[in-house]
Amino acid sequence: MKWPSHGSNPRYLYEAMNKEMPAERVDFSANINPLGPPQELKVRWNNLFEYITDYPDPHASHLKHILAAREGIKETQILVGNGGAELITLIGRMLAGKKVLIIQPAFSEYEEACRVNGCMVAYHQLDPETWELDMEALSLKLREADALFFCNPNNPTGVFYPSAIVKELIERCRVYNCMLVMDEAFYDFVEEYQSIIPIINSHLHVMVLRSMTKMFSIPGLRLGYLLANESLIESVSTLKPHWSVNALALKAGEWCLESEKHVQLTKKLIKQERERLAHFYRKLEFAVSPSSVNFYLLKDTKIDNQLPLFQFLLEKGIIPRHTMNFPGLEGEWLRFAIKGPNDNEKLMEAIKEWRKVR
Repeated sequence: MKWPSHGSNPRYLYEAMNKEMPAERVDFSANINPLGPPQELKVRWNNLFEYITDYPDPHASHLKHILAAREGIKETQILVGNGGAELITLIGRMLAGKKVLIIQPAFSEYEEACRVNGCMVAYHQLDPETWELDMEALSLKLREADALFFCNPNNPTGVFYPSAIVKELIERCRVYNCMLVMDEAFYDFVEEYQSIIPIINSHLHVMVLRSMTKMFSIPGLRLGYLLANESLIESVSTLKPHWSVNALALKAGEWCLESEKHVQLTKKLIKQERERLAHFYRKLEFAVSPSSVNFYLLKDTKIDNQLPLFQFLLEKGIIPRHTMNFPGLEGEWLRFAIKGPNDNEKLMEAIKEWRKVR
């Protein structure tokens, strides 16, 4: 069967599984803020209509001005894109024909964007027992790579690697003349996040990807940005079409960046629910990844193949994210977003039912 390559849009999953989709369901397959968009966006939503009668700013000047001030860098070190996916696609084009190394498991679009551009792709696999990054083993592969894709916090595990590890990785990439593409799509869910953005001023081989769709719950608008030194930004921007980011997304992004209270409320809720879920799972002898963000991997340790659990939950209207297209996982785990207390309670009730019969 052909597994859907992403979470969300559950009807494609039920079609692939040849199952009828329940009328009542909770989708845990997309890692979106359970609080929804910030109030700053909700109260101004009707004002967005006026922005559809003119072309959007192809340079996203105002949004870049706000981001530059927040990050302490120049506007010329920022490229705004139609979600992180567009920026990954552009990086793949820039790396056409190069040797690319991906730390796995990871977001599948890194590999897709690179392979379609004729890149030679290799993996460095994280240990599924600890998820630790073995620098010595990785260094042996960096010698042969032109670029490394590293997702931090990692998707799908939710594991966050602190700045000390990231700085060591940056240095090793520098030694081996390897570009580092670091995807920080979920950085703003991490409580103890330490920014490495100042490093891009002195390290010409580092690119940092960010997404605004997860924290601010605007995946339908598509908005992300890339941070790097000016020469790298220029190289990527020459591949980008004009007006790929629509005016509504640009204005919504500006308003979302005003909502620090929303970010703090989200972090508090996610931490509370993550700890509650982890405690629940361990009592029932499930393995759960040591996540620092709004999603996690889950495995029933009493079975080798998680497909029966996956099918059971789908029939209950609980929709996890399969891991069949994550190299190194291949279905041995399921990924779940952390949602609000009521939805998480429905998930736990379904898991209790599963444990009664297995």
